[in-house]
Amino acid sequence: MKMTFRWYGEGNDSITLKQIKQIPGCSGLMGVLDQYAAGEVWEEPVIAKYVEDVHKAGLLVEVIESVNVHEDIKLGLPSRDQYIENYKQTIRNLAKHGIKVIVYNFMPVLDWLRTDLARIIAEDGSNSLYYDEEELLGLTPLQIVENTSKNSNGFRLPGWEPERLKELERVLAMYQDINPDKLRENYRYFLERVIPVCEECDVKMAVHPDDPAWPIFGLPRIAHSKELFEKILELYDSPNHTICLCTGSLGSNPENDIPEIIRYFGSKNRVGCFHVRNVKYLGYRKFRESSHLSSDGSLDMYEIMKAIYETAPDTYIRPDHGRMIWDEVGRPGYGLYDRALGIAYLNGLWEALEKSNK
Repeated sequence: MKMTFRWYGEGNDSITLKQIKQIPGCSGLMGVLDQYAAGEVWEEPVIAKYVEDVHKAGLLVEVIESVNVHEDIKLGLPSRDQYIENYKQTIRNLAKHGIKVIVYNFMPVLDWLRTDLARIIAEDGSNSLYYDEEELLGLTPLQIVENTSKNSNGFRLPGWEPERLKELERVLAMYQDINPDKLRENYRYFLERVIPVCEECDVKMAVHPDDPAWPIFGLPRIAHSKELFEKILELYDSPNHTICLCTGSLGSNPENDIPEIIRYFGSKNRVGCFHVRNVKYLGYRKFRESSHLSSDGSLDMYEIMKAIYETAPDTYIRPDHGRMIWDEVGRPGYGLYDRALGIAYLNGLWEALEKSNK
């Protein structure tokens, strides 16, 4: 198990590499270069500088997140071929600097959705990301984008980049003729062209689940259950075509048995990395994000870590979204303190598993 921490880069994050280095048991990063819009080539000098800075801090970076797929690829437009060529070049550029896993998603338009980025938790006064489907009623997608941008504390949010969303209404209209089967066909087209490059470069692509784990705004969404991920892996048979198994995204739907899903895909060696976090169910399609502690949420984190230990023990892991605690102000979901506590807790579970199995 390689415990990591998400970091957005110098000037784009409220957290420093020095602080991350001081988290016990954290070996490196799942890195992000969020200055690049979907479809752009990630330039090699920029990647090299990012990796060099991380290494100077005494940390590793072998996983890169949010290499976003351009909407034209998902829609299957003629322009997709150029964007796929750009994506292939980005893969090559990242591989030259030691990147082993690339995390991405194939969600139409919106990578993730919450109705509140800082809902106060009455029990302790902290705040966390929150979702209530009833709060979406009567709101247009543009209104939701505006509300999300206003509450981001000045940070760019992954999947909510302004240049990506400025033509939201036009793009939403284009999806009216795209059903899940058509989206999967467009996905197959993408995989058939990028996975051979990954095989040449020894890089795994790890697709992130839909967040939350159900369709929204009538958009086709194809990555939010065991059965749907089985269909995704059948699109292209390669060990380089894997899943980023996010326990919180899949776990937003209580019908998903997260330990069972981990064991199923972990035993097939098709998990590229894990995002591990907890959620608290509050009703039908209503939840908030909790601390990582099992008793604070609705997911059994011991059983989750046990499933990872038993079927995918050498995989990259990071604590995912945390609460904002101790008056911290930062990128919603990505503060320092609660995620550092999450690492300590997950590492403690791992130590217990290791010692009890010797």
